Amino acid sequence: MTAGEFRHNPETILRLYQACLICLKVLTMRFLIAALLGTASLLSPLSGFAQSSDVEATIQSVDLNDLTLTLDDGKTYKVPEEFNFEGLESGVKVLVFYTEVDGSRVVDDLEIVQ
Repeated sequence: MTAGEFRHNPETILRLYQACLICLKVLTMRFLIAALLGTASLLSPLSGFAQSSDVEATIQSVDLNDLTLTLDDGKTYKVPEEFNFEGLESGVKVLVFYTEVDGSRVVDDLEIVQ
């Protein structure tokens, strides 16, 4: 076999072409994965803005119509519609777990402090 035969063999050219396609697919997949991981790492700090906090205070007022509690810290806390107001009245000391959403505090959980 001469050097020219090997270079111009259609079977060899086809195998080289298929190998190039596989390499191209692998490189494309690696680039896609790197782009997704980069995007995820950039967006991950954004989830830190919605972290839950807690406060221990005394209830000043309970509004059943607006579904809010006002505590002696001067802040108003929104509660979900299915919230159970049983035992909550002015003067009761509570521990409120809340998340701040669009500037308003939304109650996640509430415990009466004995």
